[in-house]
Amino acid sequence: MSTTDIHALVGAYALDAVDDLERVAFERHLAGCEACATEAVELRETATRLADSTWSVPPPRLRAEVLAEIGRTRQLPPGETSRPRAAVSRWRRITAGAAAAAVLAVGAGTATWAVQEQRVRDKGTVAAAAQQRQARIEAVLAAGDLVVRTAPMIGGGKVTVAYSAAQNSSVVALRADSAPATDRSFQLWTIRGTGAPVSAGVIPAGEQSAIELVNGIAGNDAFAVSLEKAGGSPQPTDIRAKVDLV
Repeated sequence: MSTTDIHALVGAYALDAVDDLERVAFERHLAGCEACATEAVELRETATRLADSTWSVPPPRLRAEVLAEIGRTRQLPPGETSRPRAAVSRWRRITAGAAAAAVLAVGAGTATWAVQEQRVRDKGTVAAAAQQRQARIEAVLAAGDLVVRTAPMIGGGKVTVAYSAAQNSSVVALRADSAPATDRSFQLWTIRGTGAPVSAGVIPAGEQSAIELVNGIAGNDAFAVSLEKAGGSPQPTDIRAKVDLV
């Protein structure tokens, strides 16, 4: 397991060997560190000469890349990952029951209108939640006290945790080199001292990458990722990465 010292990222940054969260943290650091800014320029110039014109422009800034990844990755509603889906399914069952009662009471036309109206409200709620989540992610990444920590995953891959005490939240980027089996899920955990790990969400089964927002970091000493049966586990059984936060 490794942690990231912000000054030590200058070499990796100059060679475009940092991940998205490390990039945004280091570029924020460059604005206030003249020594690192000078060294980054010199290292890039050296790399350009050694590469003999093969140097390529670094990828887009973190904000665009994270938002693009969010668009590609199936996102989970805010809060614990398993409960909102159950709540949505329960609400839809209630809605279906209400629609059936409307058919008996005032006819099929009114029932159809009620169902369509509910669908519009449901979509609006989901869209608002997604926008709120996106805004929170951007707020964390833009925080002046942003700290970035990374750790390799057993089996290949990396976990990056960018957290802000001021925002009391963290953004977790997980990317495994290979996808788990379709009946297995990566599960996120927060750890405080010697206490039992607390689940911070479950990634959908079979998915190898995710960007998650974890609220409430006060008192957390570490963050972990485990591989569990689909749907998650009460406690981690197969930890694949651990990131120290202090």
